[in-house]
Amino acid sequence: MKHHIYLHIITWAFLGLTFSCNPPQATEQTSPLGWTAISTPTSASLRGLSPLTEDIAWATGSNGLWMLTLDGGASWKKGVIAGLDTVDFRDIEAFDASTAVAVSAGQPAVIYKTTDGGKSWKKHYQGPEEAFLDGLAFVDDRRGYAYGDPVDGKWMVLLTLNGGDSWEPLTRTPKVPEGEASFAASGSGIVAKGHEIWIASGGLKSNIYYSENGGVDWDTIPAPFIQGEPSQGIFSLTFMNKRHLVAVGGDYLDPDNTSKNSAFSFDHGKTWQTPQGTPPAGYRSGVAYFPEKSWLVAVGPNGADYSVDGGENWTKFSDYGLHAVKLAKNEGSLWASGPEGKIAKLEY
Repeated sequence: MKHHIYLHIITWAFLGLTFSCNPPQATEQTSPLGWTAISTPTSASLRGLSPLTEDIAWATGSNGLWMLTLDGGASWKKGVIAGLDTVDFRDIEAFDASTAVAVSAGQPAVIYKTTDGGKSWKKHYQGPEEAFLDGLAFVDDRRGYAYGDPVDGKWMVLLTLNGGDSWEPLTRTPKVPEGEASFAASGSGIVAKGHEIWIASGGLKSNIYYSENGGVDWDTIPAPFIQGEPSQGIFSLTFMNKRHLVAVGGDYLDPDNTSKNSAFSFDHGKTWQTPQGTPPAGYRSGVAYFPEKSWLVAVGPNGADYSVDGGENWTKFSDYGLHAVKLAKNEGSLWASGPEGKIAKLEY
């Protein structure tokens, strides 16, 4: 009898050791859970967005608004850039909690910079009367590009080599046919790496304009997107890796239309393919890659989609309408912004 008791004790002790050494494994989250909406002190439309970490993010929008959070959105600093309360600042690039560059879309077409956390803003560029700026792309905290719709039939592309303190127009930008332009929907119609630049267009034609040498020479690459009307084309670009580039867009006047609203390139943007799987569930104005989960996330007015296979298939996971989606610079979180003061973080 004692031998049986000892045997049971040894058996349970062994099982307990086994369970303690091999705890149940958590289930890997394979899809986004949705968005965590963040309260903001504004009802402005927010298209400019530049998150740095899980806690620090800048945003800009209509009525000259700028905003900054240092605590993940629990509180916000805000103001009007240089008193320009009729100007729509549709893109912003932040370098840290003190320094950011903001660009306006319409008149006046201006670029401002703050180095004191938004307390003051200094104008570093003002374009000609016909200029309309669409967005910013910085390679690092020194080299960056701003671009805008064609002026005199050529793309307007500006270069800074000092973090936005001064801007010079590139003189050899490509010609653009009448009726073709870009979109200032999320500030992400341009991407840059090193001396390479990619610009997306729409309207009567939808193309990718590519330069491998800082804007000296350009290639015009046809894109398989819906096109032919001013509201159609590519609205946003993002890289997954050095060669895999993804584009989204559609028709902003027909937000539920899924026809030719995404494409991808496996060769650095030199050729483009239309996905053969399920497309995003409508017009999409922003796309970003979240490397922690290997997800592409696209946003638009009727909701958001994600892709786990490089953009071949998309699944809608939210009906929350948004304008822009951006990866934090430390790559630890994905933020989004939208109409009526919307700011959100991806929940997963």
